[in-house]
Parts: sequence; structure tokens; C-alpha cells
Amino acid sequence: MILKFTIMTFGCKVNQYESQIMTELLCENGYEKIHDHKGADICIVNSCTVTATGDSKCRKAIHRVRRENPDCIIVLCGCMPQAFADKPELFDGCDIVMGNTARRDIVSVLDEYRRDKKQIIRIAPHKKGESFEPMQVHDFSERTRAFMKIQDGCNRFCTYCIIPYARGRVRSKPLDIIAKEAQDLALNGYREIVLVGINLSAFGEEFDADIYDAVSTVCAIDGVDRVRLGSIEPERMTEDILRKLSMLPKFCPHFHLSLQSGCDATLKRMRRHYDTAEYRRIVGNIRSLFDNPSITTDVMVGFVGESEEEFAQSLSFCYEMGFAKTHVFPYSRRKGTVADRMDGHIDEHLKHERADVMIAHMLDAQKRFMQSQIGKRCSVLIEAIDKDGVYEGYTPNYTRVRIRDDSLISGQSVDVLITEAYDDYCVAEVVR
Repeated sequence: MILKFTIMTFGCKVNQYESQIMTELLCENGYEKIHDHKGADICIVNSCTVTATGDSKCRKAIHRVRRENPDCIIVLCGCMPQAFADKPELFDGCDIVMGNTARRDIVSVLDEYRRDKKQIIRIAPHKKGESFEPMQVHDFSERTRAFMKIQDGCNRFCTYCIIPYARGRVRSKPLDIIAKEAQDLALNGYREIVLVGINLSAFGEEFDADIYDAVSTVCAIDGVDRVRLGSIEPERMTEDILRKLSMLPKFCPHFHLSLQSGCDATLKRMRRHYDTAEYRRIVGNIRSLFDNPSITTDVMVGFVGESEEEFAQSLSFCYEMGFAKTHVFPYSRRKGTVADRMDGHIDEHLKHERADVMIAHMLDAQKRFMQSQIGKRCSVLIEAIDKDGVYEGYTPNYTRVRIRDDSLISGQSVDVLITEAYDDYCVAEVVR
């Protein structure tokens, strides 16, 4: 009998990549992937624990699966069990619990559970000096863009963040393995590759390399038309690295440059490794070195001790930066972090009020950016067609574009002229 499985993936692009790793391992061993957990023999919940809300979503998903499919084997894996291995109450309803060091054992662990019918908890701690986990993806559900995990772990220990405990220290994929994976993805038809990691700008610090080396390695692969970076931290994004990236024709000038706060006092309490002056310099370098770049970011409001004055400073700085898009979220208290033990936690209602104010200002900045794209001529990689027959794709700077043209096909790269701008997309016409 062929066993059917489904995977629920929460959180970042790294988690999506790792879910694909498990998918390929299972399919290679005779399992069949389906999308509906109600008909699955196995449901894998690949968790995110960046925020308490992420934990809650994972727990609700587990309870829903158990309620709607009582006989299903439920596997909880990822960052939540790794970070909270000492909290067995979080694993209630799960048949198998695996941390971030055991995902490649998914087939053997399932065999063991099916044989013994006893709960398995397999969470090994991260070790100092551990190497990058061997992994290579060959396929994705998306047909034009593939993610490639090239870095894991973080050494920063920001006061609010649990991720170093869930992911361990910085480690990077060797450049020759990156080249091989990119080559295989290109042969499978992927035109764009997005490099992702937990602290992507720290890539290569263990073996005297940097993010430029990774990008240039992928750019050198025939068949890859675009190379894009996932979310990056400001650290190590020097003017020299940015200048070298700007000379790579395949590199896409979209930088999701994590900010967290536009107030220096707040950044210091967060134990971030930059201030607003340095961040401003990096943004200025990007805009001077690249043609029509976009800069997107993450902003936290309501961090411990954030006064009205500090929030106003953050709001002003964020608006000044002119971000193309901003992910705004209220600070989420995490047990086990330094910030959790600090004095001065903000009322939840006030945090959400500040989030609403920040979102309104950032949406205005987003509209200004979208309007600035009108009249631009650029390439668009066609990715999909909607029910109304309108094609959608993205420019190199990750502006979403809609085009009405019967001659287009998915996976095609076309030159367009942007003619209209809306809140979160532009309209363009093909230039012939």
C-alpha cells in the first residue's frame, strides 16, 4: 500500500526549502504527496517559532488534523521542538517529534513508528562547530523560481530572538555544492534562484567567503537568468560587496534588509549590531550603485521599553527610507530570551495601536514607490495567469506586474513598459 503524506509549512523560505527536502526523501522512498490532510496517512507540521503567534498556529494545526483525521500519523518538526525540547506539553497530539537536526531521518523514523506504534521524540542539540547539513533540492511547486538554502544558524543573539537556540551557530553550504545544485535546478527549468538562509549576510564567514561569492557562483550557471537574495541582515553588507554585486547582470536589485526599529536606543536594547546611521549608509549605497532597486524590510513595534518618543523616531526613520514594502509586527514575548526578563513590557493594546499607525505610514511609502515605477522599462518573468486571463510576474526589483497579452506563456521573460500603479502591483504593456 502506498502511504500518502502532506506537509504543512509555517514560517520562512528556509522552512519551505526544508519541507521540499523531506518531500523528495519521502517520494524517493515510495510515499505519495497529497494536499488535503483529511486523506493523508501522515501529516508533517514543519513549525516556526519566531513568535508566540507562530507557535499557536502550529498547535492549532496539529489539533485540527487530529480532530479531522484521528488515524493520521502526525509529525512535528522544525524550530518549535528544537527551541523548546524541554516543553513536552507542546508535543501533545504528536506521534513523532523531530528537531532541526533530524529531518533527514524522516523515512527511518516513520518506519520505526509504524513498526512499534510508540511516540518518538528525536531532538538532538546543536553542537558547536557542526557542519552545514547535506541537502540539495531538485524541484519546487513553483515552475519559474526555486529557493536554495545556502546558510543556517545565527551568532547574533538579539535580545528578543529565540532562533539561535533553534538553529545553532552560523554554517554555510560549500560553494561547489551551491554550483551543483544551481546547475541541477537550471536543468529542471528554473530561471530564477532565490538564495535563502537564517542570517544570509553571514554566509561564508567560517571559510573566508561572503555573500558575493555565493551569488557569483550561481550567476555563472548557464540557464539561470536571475539570482535573488532572501531576507538579509545589514551586517557585512559593505560598500565593496554591494559594488561587486552591482556588476553581476543576473543579480536582482531587491534587498529585503531587516531593520526592526528606526530608533537607536531601541536597536541598542535589541542588541542589533548597527544603528540608523549605518543602515542609512547601506541604503544610500544600494540606491547609488543599482539601477531602480527596491528595499523592503521588517519593523517591530512595541519592543520592551519603547517610549512614545522612541516610536515616533522609528516611524520617522522608516518613512524617510522609502521602503517598497514593510512587514510590520508587534513585539512577541519569547520565553528563554533576554528581552523576556527585561523591565518595561508594553501593553498589548498599545503595541497593536502602534502597529496600525506604522502600517498606515508604510502603506503610504509603498504607494509612493509603486508610483515611481510608472514609465520604467524592465523585464518581467511571467509566472502565472489568473482566471481573468491576465498574466502576472515580477520585475528584477520584485515589483509585481500584471499584463494583459494573449501571446505570453509562463516562464517567459518579456520586456515591458509600466503604465499604471496600484497599491501592491503595477500594470504594464509588452514592448515589441
